[in-house]
Amino acid sequence: MVTLKNTGMAIAAAALLAVTTLAAPLPAKAHGSGGAVAAGVIGGLAAGALIGAAAAQPYYYGPAYYGPGPYYYGPHCWWQSERFWDGWGWRVRRVRVCQ
Repeated sequence: MVTLKNTGMAIAAAALLAVTTLAAPLPAKAHGSGGAVAAGVIGGLAAGALIGAAAAQPYYYGPAYYGPGPYYYGPHCWWQSERFWDGWGWRVRRVRVCQ
């Protein structure tokens, strides 16, 4: 099953492969080529940002609710262990106790 995350990772990998293919190293020159270095750094940062954004998962915190807590009406009940004699020996069972 293809998910959006897998598709995004595939697109990012293809983009990275295309950028690295186009930015093949050239022979060094004696005169200043600071623009080429800057372009390579910027291209690398852009490729890293694309891959990082594709790999990141968004967080879902659910809807915000700031009202008062829920109100419960009716008896307050809980479960409690109780010992009883069954004719052969003492046993323990859990019973529901309500006020």
